[in-house]
Amino acid sequence: MKLSAEHERLRERCEELAKGPLRALEAHGHTINRPLIEALGEHGVLPAICRDGGKPSAALVLCLVREALARHCTEAETAFALQALGAYPILLAGNDSTVQRWIPGITAGTTVVGFALTEPEAGSDAAHLRLQAAGDGDDFVLTGEKTYISNAPGADVYSVFARTGDTGAKGITAFAVPGDSPGLSGDPIELIAPHAIGRLKFDGVRVSGSNVLGEVDGGWNVAMRTLDVLRPSVGAFAVGMAQAALDLAVEHTAKREAFGRTLSTFQGVSHQLADVATRVRAARLLVHDAAVAYDEAPGRTGHLSAMAKLFATETAQVAVDVAVQVHGARALELGHPLERLYREVRAPRIYEGASEIQREIIARALFR
Repeated sequence: MKLSAEHERLRERCEELAKGPLRALEAHGHTINRPLIEALGEHGVLPAICRDGGKPSAALVLCLVREALARHCTEAETAFALQALGAYPILLAGNDSTVQRWIPGITAGTTVVGFALTEPEAGSDAAHLRLQAAGDGDDFVLTGEKTYISNAPGADVYSVFARTGDTGAKGITAFAVPGDSPGLSGDPIELIAPHAIGRLKFDGVRVSGSNVLGEVDGGWNVAMRTLDVLRPSVGAFAVGMAQAALDLAVEHTAKREAFGRTLSTFQGVSHQLADVATRVRAARLLVHDAAVAYDEAPGRTGHLSAMAKLFATETAQVAVDVAVQVHGARALELGHPLERLYREVRAPRIYEGASEIQREIIARALFR
């Protein structure tokens, strides 16, 4: 697929930022990197989350930004992605006052947002979440726990999904919950990759009815619409990492000598890289196809998004593993770019729908 000149400029600008001022702000920690998020706003990257005064941006735009950032600075990519993930329920379903209260700060990088769906007993089966939201006059009182929540526990606002009705998807409501709400607490979770992820505890957290996102009992639709638009861009994140790994492998094998010749002249090495290059290009095309399809027909392309995420994330795992193998032990040293990629690349095969869930979505589409 040929990108427009505007899209090419966006991709090139994000790559230059990721190689320069954004990379300079990497902290490699497990908590929110506010200077980096602010820089994403100042350099005009975060405003790509939305368009036309508060509408979600095109899925293709998200893909181009995420791949470009991931190729040179995965920490900047993840910071951008977590802002988008948390912001989209507000953009998609928030009333005007809620949108105006939070979105300008989110896109400026001065407000950090989280997406709170997963629970200790509700991961892939997220529709069976247990966080209770009991009605109390015009308010709701939230009690329960969330885990593996983006930007927790330090976000300024969370898009939270809680139970207001019977078990299952039909009894879930989405809320915008300020991070400083009384009764809301949490702690960080340290993963193998340096992502700002944590747990949240809701001890009678009172939320105004005006903070409901969409309709009461309609929160599952808000969550699925959010994941639908972002799922192709998870694939784009993976493509960016895969391309970075391939670039490093090609550069290394073209220079590294063994047995009197460069590694690139060994067919056992060069053919592995040829296979990786083919898969990376195919993954990119799948991602772009799914994004364009979503932009043209939102809500009807979930199987294409699933294909893109599945193939791209699995490809990235292979690409990084091959790159590590051809580098040898030096790629295992702490701080080596491939050591970091090796830790980063595992998570996308799990979050926002594990590979097994993507296969189920694709299979259901085949027999629908």
